[in-house]
Amino acid sequence: MSFFAVLFALVIEQLKPLPRDNWVHHTLVSWVSWTGRNFDAGREHHAWVVWCVSVLTPGLALSALYLGLSHYSAVLALVFDVVVLYLTLGFRQFSHYFTDIRDALERGDEIEARRLLAQWRHLDASELPRTELMRHVIEHALLAAHRHVFGVFFWFVLLSTLGLGPLGAVLYRMAEFASRYWTYPSKALGAPANERLMKVSQRMFALIDHIPARLTAFGFAVVGNFEEAINNWRRDAALWRHVNEGVILAAAAGAVGVQLGGDAAPGVTPERSRTFEAGPTDTPGAEGSTGGAPPQLGHLRSVVGLVWRSVVLWMLLVALLTLANLVG
Repeated sequence: MSFFAVLFALVIEQLKPLPRDNWVHHTLVSWVSWTGRNFDAGREHHAWVVWCVSVLTPGLALSALYLGLSHYSAVLALVFDVVVLYLTLGFRQFSHYFTDIRDALERGDEIEARRLLAQWRHLDASELPRTELMRHVIEHALLAAHRHVFGVFFWFVLLSTLGLGPLGAVLYRMAEFASRYWTYPSKALGAPANERLMKVSQRMFALIDHIPARLTAFGFAVVGNFEEAINNWRRDAALWRHVNEGVILAAAAGAVGVQLGGDAAPGVTPERSRTFEAGPTDTPGAEGSTGGAPPQLGHLRSVVGLVWRSVVLWMLLVALLTLANLVG
């Protein structure tokens, strides 16, 4: 069941993607903002209350609805899974930025490419040289592919196998969204409006993303240069401030033979845009970059191929497990 749900959702999402400024995003913003206003009374433990209400409530509600539908019809349950996956999983939720930036670089329009990168990741890219610009596009694209596709995929398959329907997909998506939402600085303060919520949401997402990040990295190694990917994984994951991100990016760099990381990195998540000037110097061993060739336009195409081959790999594995379950 989970294989067909993911397959149908990916096909539909390719044919009819959600628009950039869609109602799902606005709904998530309103929901997380509402829970923060109504459940945070200023004490330390209230941050955990807000996170649980924000992240767990939607997942449990949709899982209960799935169980009710599956009691009456397996077809209705499958359709419900596909709908939820369509809203939580897919390349087209981020790939338009990557495609537009790549097209701008192919035209030689680096100004437009920098503008698009700044719009996408909310960082100052105006001073980035061409090689650094491509490096950051690759880093952000790899992490977006993991968070919009592989992370959702792994958690959905796991909890769907246990009969919980789309709980895993919603849990991962809500945890990832909360970790970003509470990180964005307020316009008045120039810093995160609630530091407790920021720390709790980042800590919980790091925990939820621990295994999916390593499965994604392993998939990249299998469909790319396995030896270099594993070597980079072991040697260079500490180049990035967040370990889960470092594992993914180091393995991907080795898999396609591209140089990622660096001393002047603006970072791979919005809260680290200030490290554009200083670099991630507070992390032991976080200097320098991975081995490989400096990023070129050809690497952008290589990264796309790497991601799609990894999708095919994991889909084949799930298909085999589904077939074995049916035969058994």
